[in-house]
Formats: sequence, C-alpha cells, structure tokens
Amino acid sequence: MHARYKVAPPLLIFLTLCTHSSSFSDDILRQKIAQMFILGFTGTTISDTIRADLAERNLGGVIFMGANCVSPVQIHNLTTAVRSLALTAPFIAVDEEGGLVARLNGTNGFSSTASEYQLGTVWHSTDSTAHQAATMSGWLLSSGFTTDFAPVADVDVNPQSPAIGALDRSFSSNPLTVALHSEAFIDQFHPRGLMTTLKHFPGHGSATTDSHLQLPDITATWADSELIPYRLLIASHRVDIVMVGHLYNAHIDSLYPTSLSLRAITGLLRDTLGYQGVVITDDLYDMKAITDLYGREEAASLAINAGADILLYVSNILEDGTSLLRHMVDTIEAQVKSGAIPMSRVDDSYNRIQALKARYNLNSVGAPLSGSGALPAQVTLANYPNPFNPSTTIRYRLPHRSQVLLTVYNTLGQQVATLVRKEQEAGLYEVKFDGSNLASGVYFYRLAAGSLVQTRKSLLLR
Repeated sequence: MHARYKVAPPLLIFLTLCTHSSSFSDDILRQKIAQMFILGFTGTTISDTIRADLAERNLGGVIFMGANCVSPVQIHNLTTAVRSLALTAPFIAVDEEGGLVARLNGTNGFSSTASEYQLGTVWHSTDSTAHQAATMSGWLLSSGFTTDFAPVADVDVNPQSPAIGALDRSFSSNPLTVALHSEAFIDQFHPRGLMTTLKHFPGHGSATTDSHLQLPDITATWADSELIPYRLLIASHRVDIVMVGHLYNAHIDSLYPTSLSLRAITGLLRDTLGYQGVVITDDLYDMKAITDLYGREEAASLAINAGADILLYVSNILEDGTSLLRHMVDTIEAQVKSGAIPMSRVDDSYNRIQALKARYNLNSVGAPLSGSGALPAQVTLANYPNPFNPSTTIRYRLPHRSQVLLTVYNTLGQQVATLVRKEQEAGLYEVKFDGSNLASGVYFYRLAAGSLVQTRKSLLLR
C-alpha cells in the first residue's frame, strides 16, 4: 500500500468499487449531490462534523459568518484548513457587501466600510464603489476566500423594506444605477480571481416584510424594472452566481416562492434572461419564509427541481446535533432513485458547479496585498462638454489592442445608440455623440474593451 494515500491507491479503490457496481454508482451520485451544498458552521476552528463533511462527504463549500471571523490570521488559518480537508476544491464564501453586512470589518482587524446606499445614492460615485470593492477584494484574497455573496442587485423601491432599504443594502432606487455600481464592484473582484454573486433575484427591494421572519409577498409592489441589473450584467458575461430570494410573486408563480419555483429559476432567469450559470438559493436553514411553510426535505426537492444548483444552509448540523449534509444527501439520493428528482437535474447542476470552479484556482490562497494593491490597467473614459446640448465628445484611452463596443443607454436601461463596434489599437480616441433626436435627461455611455469596462453619466439639457 502506497503511503501517500489514506486508504488505498486509486487503482485499488477503483477495482474494488467496480466489483460492486451498485456501490460505485451510489458513491458517485452521493459525491455529486454533496457538491450542491454550501454550509455554515459554528466556531473559529474546524469541528468534527464539518471536518467529516469536507473530508468524507465531498461538501461543495462553506460560508463564513461573523462568528467565524476573529482576526486576519485566524481567518486565514481557518480557510486554509477548510481547503486542505476538502475532497474537491471548495467554495469558501462570505457576505462582504459593505456597511452593516460585512463580515470582515473594524471589529476583527479590517476596517469599517460604506454601505451600498452610501456609495450609490449619497456619494453617487462608481469610482468610490470601485475603490472600496478593490479594498474588500484584497481582504478576501489575502484571507483565503474564493467567493463573495455580493453585490446586492436589489433596487431600492421601498426605502423602509426591512431586509434591504432599511439596512442601506441597495445602491439606488434607479435600476440602471444599481447595475452600474454592481458592475464597478464585480470588476474589482474578477482580476483577483474571486467570484461574486448577484442577489436577491428577482428583486427584494420592494418587500414590506423580511424573509427571515415570514414570506414576503411582492406581487403588488414588484416591477419588471427590477430585472434591469440582472439583464445588463448577464448580457455583459460578468455573473458567476445568482442567489434567488425567498419571495412570493403571483405574477411569476402563484404556487411557490421564487427560490422553489421552476417558473422563476428555469423560466424567468434561465429561459427569458438567458442566464446559464450557477444558481444558489438564499439560506434554507432558518429563513421562516421557507421553514414555516415547507419541510426541509420538501424545500430541497422543490429547489433542485426548480433549477437551483446549490442549496445554502447557514448551519451544518441538524437540531439533534447530527450532520445536516449526510441527512440531505440521503434524502436527495432517495428522491433521485425514486424518480422524484431526475438524475439529469443533479448532473446539470454538478456540471455547472464544476465548470465554475474550473474557471478559478480555488486551491490558491492569496498573499497579503502589497502597498498599492494595484489592479490591471483599465480603460479611461470621459465626455465634454457635460452637460451638453445637443452633442458631446466622448474621449477614451485603450491600454492595449481590443475589440471595442461603445454604447449609450437611457435611464430605463434601453440602448439608444451604438457609437463604436470594431477592433482598435492601444491609444486615445474621440467620438461625437449627437443627442438631437433625444429627450432631455441623463444618459449613460458604456465602453467595453475586451474584459475591461467603464461606464459614465452625462446630462442632455435642452
């Protein structure tokens, strides 16, 4: 027996399993199902249960909550331990939005951060959003995280919405502004090899209740415009993960909340908006929006059949102290074998998860940032005059040869002009934009040069 393997060489394991074909296929199925879970855990070190979930059951990933985070060194050691135990490179996720929802903050060795509302509405500065996101992405990289459950793409429809507006978790009441700030946020994480997550689809900002306490009914308050951030960011190929909220909207699905709805996830998100990436549910462990209405097993089955790829639970143990993952894998395995969940659903989710993980080096732990923490060169973009009537000159500089797309949008997110669509060499360019046929108001011009993107605002005054 080779010393480098804990049990036996891979060939011996394979031959042994092949002599028991049903055991082999069952094990593969269970391994795939376990990848469909991200779980929280208690404490600031690795407990026996989470150790077994990672090392024996092939858990897909973990989420760190505030109670897991004491100091930069402790967090780094804990993420390293998680990574070293996992059978498959895991998602190591954290909620780092800014403001009140920021697990890395001034209490555990980092710094306080501005809320999304402060950035998008008070300061109204995508540059400020990008600057803060660059700082936070550096923290995540040096701490060993792979995934941020941010930005919040909810539109601030109701400023008193208890889970969103009242906590300053939305960039703006303008959906295009939400999209622009979400874009600025994401663009500081991807260059460092970190995943981000848009939440809470299809939009939590109009809710009058908190899904932690009950199921919000947004039927009468939700609007299609809340999809604009998703529509634009999906089209820009920036989206790694979409988190679906626990929301009831009878116009989308009169029977099920969106997180458990085939019409919301497969119909609206995938078929209508064209999103083919990973979908994760909001927490299914202690959200009363779900737990008061569905059993844990029923909710998991509905979510998977609806098209969710990952089920999120903020704990990894059941009420009796045993492994939640083991119980849920048992449950879903039985439902697959009975035909209640098609095997194709597990395969589709598993393949999407592995494809996403393959795009990032999840085994890499970032070193602490150097002094400047400089990011790769960006395009520069400006226009003059601003405000303008009826025309303005848009000037941009390319850091390298790129396929360039320069477009203009109104505040509804509708494209009103395409100014450039061609490959250009590195250098400085100027393009005239004539607004003679447009109404007075705010317009956004967006330059995409390869993977580098900038968006700016201009004002047409008659």
